[in-house]
Amino acid sequence: MALDSQEIRVSPGLGARILDGGRRFLDGDVFHSFRRSPLTMFAAGVTLVLFLVALLAPWLAPYDTLNLSSINLMDARYPPIGSTFDDNGFIVEADPRFLLGTDEQGRDLLSAIMFGLRISLGVGFASVILAAVFGTLLGLVSGYVGGKIDSVIMRVADIQLTFPAILIALLIDGVSRGFMDAETHQAFKLPILVLAIAASQWVNFARTVRGSTLVEKNKEYVQAARVIGIRPALIMLRHVLPNVMGPVLVIATLTLAIAILTEATLSFLGVGVPPTEPSLGTLIRLGQGVLFSGMWWLTIFPSLVLVILVLAVNLLGDWLRDALNPRLR
Repeated sequence: MALDSQEIRVSPGLGARILDGGRRFLDGDVFHSFRRSPLTMFAAGVTLVLFLVALLAPWLAPYDTLNLSSINLMDARYPPIGSTFDDNGFIVEADPRFLLGTDEQGRDLLSAIMFGLRISLGVGFASVILAAVFGTLLGLVSGYVGGKIDSVIMRVADIQLTFPAILIALLIDGVSRGFMDAETHQAFKLPILVLAIAASQWVNFARTVRGSTLVEKNKEYVQAARVIGIRPALIMLRHVLPNVMGPVLVIATLTLAIAILTEATLSFLGVGVPPTEPSLGTLIRLGQGVLFSGMWWLTIFPSLVLVILVLAVNLLGDWLRDALNPRLR
């Protein structure tokens, strides 16, 4: 049977589409801007290393600090390598097993920082994703529908902006304590913390997406979609949403640093994650309690990791904001 001489077009597979997208990204303005900024490349490298350390903490950490049965009180209060600790006239030499020393319970500080970084990043990512989804949807509806719905959503956002984010998070945590007994609240500590941080950060997403939606909904492609009878919900999700995602990515990157700091602040105040599963903020709080006894390393090292993480993420967010701004290209 003879085949038709007409050319047969085969749809490219998933792998080919991924390769094509990768080539376009490498040849695009964003990657070019990334390569021209050594500071951004350094910040990206630091962020990637910290993310990998957090992700691989169960395998990289010398000790499992989340397993209380593995902690030995006889290993308590060891200073970092290269230093000694004078405790009421007694000189305690460093132990090579603990590079950054131990706390009062004998917990290895290096391992605790790795697992704490994992918890801090996990809470930060989860809260940013929740805030981005909720805020973006509200911003789309507010900007596209308009009218009374727009007024109600924006007035709620304006009212929330008058309160500090940390105060809103503390309010949600306090309300949850009032509706739950102590055991239930402890079991849902992390989800409540994520919800509290997300509820304090959704406004920036909603206001930005609303402004972009007001611009996009008057363009020709949206009007054409209305003419052919596409439902408003599909227009918002299929057509408007992809064109407002640039600012959302920038805000999400900057909000990640804010969420990590908010979690650290809440944990420092004692309303964050429990001491048995400490985040960086909890480690700083525990170290601050014994700072004047001379155990400086319990505060300095977790604080240094937190500062480096937040600074690196903020630098990436600043670069992404400039790279996606067409006026600066």
